[in-house]
Amino acid sequence: MDDSSAILERLFLLHPKEIDLSLDRLLPLLEKLGHPERKLGPVFHIAGTNGKGSTTAFLRAMLEASGRTVHAYTSPHLVTFHERIRLGRPGGGAYVSEAELAETLTAIERLNGGAPITHFEITTAAALVLFAEHPSDVTLLEVGLGGRFDATNVIDAPEVSVITSISMDHEKFFGDSLDRIAWEKAGIIKHGRPVVSAPQTAEVMAVIEHEAARAKAPLFVGNRDWVAHAERGRLVFQDEDGLLDLPAPRLPGRHQFINAGNAVAALRRSSLDVPVSAIEEGLQSVDWPARMQRLAAGALVAKAPEDAEVWLDGGHNPGAGAVIAEAVADLEERLPRPLYLIAGMLQTKDPVGFFRPFAGLAARVFTVPIASSNVGRDPGELAEAARAAGLEAEPQADVASALAALAHLLPPGTTPRILICGSLYLAGDVLEANGTPPK
Repeated sequence: MDDSSAILERLFLLHPKEIDLSLDRLLPLLEKLGHPERKLGPVFHIAGTNGKGSTTAFLRAMLEASGRTVHAYTSPHLVTFHERIRLGRPGGGAYVSEAELAETLTAIERLNGGAPITHFEITTAAALVLFAEHPSDVTLLEVGLGGRFDATNVIDAPEVSVITSISMDHEKFFGDSLDRIAWEKAGIIKHGRPVVSAPQTAEVMAVIEHEAARAKAPLFVGNRDWVAHAERGRLVFQDEDGLLDLPAPRLPGRHQFINAGNAVAALRRSSLDVPVSAIEEGLQSVDWPARMQRLAAGALVAKAPEDAEVWLDGGHNPGAGAVIAEAVADLEERLPRPLYLIAGMLQTKDPVGFFRPFAGLAARVFTVPIASSNVGRDPGELAEAARAAGLEAEPQADVASALAALAHLLPPGTTPRILICGSLYLAGDVLEANGTPPK
């Protein structure tokens, strides 16, 4: 039997487009597989532009702290495909093993019989089969792209539909209309099932409210039905069931207070009894790589200037740029250090919009290619975009070269703060090169 990498390469050839949003190919395959999506425990379905992964991580940490086994399906992966499929087990989950992944992919490939289907659709089918074969207490499904026609949107009655912050992204697929993007994300709302949403702009909120009303789905919205904010180094959460004084989230950044609050709100609107002690433990134990992750050691970190802070974040759109810049500004307020960005981005992203919040904050941007993607933006072109956003920028051959260039230009005795950013693909390359892959 081939290994999973070989099988995954073949699966890419089954459809001429990497992304072709539709459920028409997946649903017949799921029928052939005996509808594994109907054999899962309670499902939390998570959609949004930014914060999906972090919200999923908070939910998993809190649910596992309550003693439950939790399956989680997330994308994209950082280093290996196995990261996308986490199988729940007592004491905490683990990524699917190579043997199980290869066996499941082989069986589904054979059953599909070469029929056209996208890579994400057939691998989502594999995840659902694995989840059904290994019963767990809860399943977390993170939308891959959009929501309405995403391959994960095959759950008829989710425990809770969770919508994170919605902003502009993936205009190639959804156009440059915010209400159209919101309509796609709101497609995960199901008849009569609770919906929990992060705070949204008025334009986005109008769409979500309309879709929830149409589906007769109870809607609970941040800053209206629930509130989460930082107060004296704590997370204060309040909804119709009362007030919780909780520890601050382990994940850095003010935006993580909202993501954590969204997770807490979703749990409190579910039928699951999750004690406050488990919520507290989950907030303190949560882990989500490449989201304002401090890299303390490793092969790449060793190339940085002495005592430099090295941070990693895979956010890649203007909304992410704004919250990442806010998080870095908070670090600067607590401990002033000159900020340098090392950035790589895909051609499909808006680099000027991403960089603009860093104007006046970052001393310089070093732009780099993304080795793991064939649609990465040219570093010279990316440097021009950074300059258009008001930043000094220069292209470099790779992250190691950027670190060397930074060390060369620093005045003696300067301790910098370095943020590697702009793409989850770049983040994965960095974690692999640094020798610190996700676990």
